[in-house]
Amino acid sequence: MQQNYFFKYLSLAPVLLFAHLIFVAVVWIIFNTFFPDLLFHPLP
Repeated sequence: MQQNYFFKYLSLAPVLLFAHLIFVAVVWIIFNTFFPDLLFHPLP
């Protein structure tokens, strides 16, 4: 029974990683929409 929870956790980890990467990409795209060159040409 304990082994089943372990395999369920292992199958959940890549899904959470993929969801986190999509979330970070969306935030980055929205930030670049409002501040286009801020990441490439920072203010002095």
